[in-house]
Order: sequence, then C-alpha cells, then structure tokens
Amino acid sequence: MSLEELYKEVILDHYAHPRNHGQVEHPTAEVHLHNPSCGDDIYLDVAVKDGTITEARFRGAGCSISQASASMMTESVQGMTVDRARRLVTSFHAMMRGEGTVQDGSPDLVALAGVAKFPVRVKCALLAWDALQKALDQAEGENLHDGQKA
Repeated sequence: MSLEELYKEVILDHYAHPRNHGQVEHPTAEVHLHNPSCGDDIYLDVAVKDGTITEARFRGAGCSISQASASMMTESVQGMTVDRARRLVTSFHAMMRGEGTVQDGSPDLVALAGVAKFPVRVKCALLAWDALQKALDQAEGENLHDGQKA
C-alpha cells in the first residue's frame, strides 16, 4: 500500500467513524460555519476551563475531507491549552498552503497534507479549523467578560 493510499484510508476512517461527534453539554463556545462552494456545514462546541480545551465536539454534514478534518481537529485539541491550539490552527493553515506539515496534534493530521494540491478542497479541510479559531475567540471573550484571563 502506498503512502497516498494509506492517507486516503485514514481520511475515510475519520469520515466513516468520526471522533468526538455530537454536542458538548455545557459549551463555552458554539460556532456554526457553512462552506457555500460545496455545501459543507460544521457545528462546533468547545468547553474551555482555566485556559485548556476540556472538550471539543462537532456535528454537521459535508464531504469526506471536511468531516474527517473536523474529526482529526477535535481529537487533536482536547486537553490542549488555548494558546497551543491557536498555534496548531496556524500550523494547519500553513500546511494547507503547502508549507510543511503540522508537528503537533493527532498524527493523522498529516493525511490531510495532500489536500494542499487541490485548492478547491482546501476550504473543505479548513472549515473546522476556522470554526475552532472563532470558538476560541468566543471563549476568550466570555472568559474576559467574566473577569478571568483566558
């Protein structure tokens, strides 16, 4: 089996058996994003406590890349500090521009590196990550509003 076939298997496994699918019971942040170019939808719930992502869950519909990316993203960020998750978002965006691979998070993330070769699919892979960025901004705003530092 080639490396490309292995990566395709990893993506299809996350699509068929998504990790962290569902809702967070008491989310700190909730975000819904839609990709009009292909119809992908993602709903992301994140719980943040003391600057750490304690839970991240998603639901939605879309292509295998968008849903697998959401699964890998939620798997990667649970237990991460908000700052570390933000760095991972930046690193994932760079990977989608063809600038290396991510060094943090789930080892499965490297399977999405090949998406950078298909510009029309990059938005699919980034949808969940953009939702995470918005959720972290939302959570940080809530924590600052509560008089706490994120």
